[in-house]
Amino acid sequence: MKLHTYFRSSAAFRVRIALNLKGLAYVPAFVHLPRGEHRAPTYGAINPQALVPTLDDGGRLLTQSLAIIEYLDETHPKPRLLPGDALSRARVRSLAMLIACEIHPVNNLRILQHLKRALGQNDEQVNAWYRHWIADGFQKLEAELSRGATGDYCHGDAPTIADCCLVPQVFNAQRYQCDTSPFPTVMRVFGECMKLDAFDRAQPSKQPDAE
Repeated sequence: MKLHTYFRSSAAFRVRIALNLKGLAYVPAFVHLPRGEHRAPTYGAINPQALVPTLDDGGRLLTQSLAIIEYLDETHPKPRLLPGDALSRARVRSLAMLIACEIHPVNNLRILQHLKRALGQNDEQVNAWYRHWIADGFQKLEAELSRGATGDYCHGDAPTIADCCLVPQVFNAQRYQCDTSPFPTVMRVFGECMKLDAFDRAQPSKQPDAE
């Protein structure tokens, strides 16, 4: 497998965690987002969305992190990243989507660049935007996790796709010096995840392209 990745990409971070949890070896192919390498025609031929990650599994190209993780879970089912029963699967997907579809999109690189370049926001204004939406999203996430707390992780006693999403988002919050103290359940789950080598090895600072 080849993973087109960027060390700071939250979406790529999620997939790196999933690959590590499943013990799947992969070759990283680095796409430098701030330099615009994702917009190059050569990468566009691989991923017309011009986003990372892209997983190349024997010539089969997969995009969008949640879809990639579900593909890995179906093709390499141990350990499971989605629970066996329908109700639990729905809860785990809901938690993952809260992060990947509600919190992350308003704070990703192209949004922050647009705030600066097109709307003339300075660094402090952009950081205030980021912190606002982290606080808003983490408040919702904290409530959901607290309501259904049943183990060490987002759902039960083993990591799921929800944990693959939670950890990168907390890393981003810490990078922007967001106050995470109002979210003890989020941070407890984060701490449990980071005890596992699969999460630790996937973190941005440990990637070969880290700057």
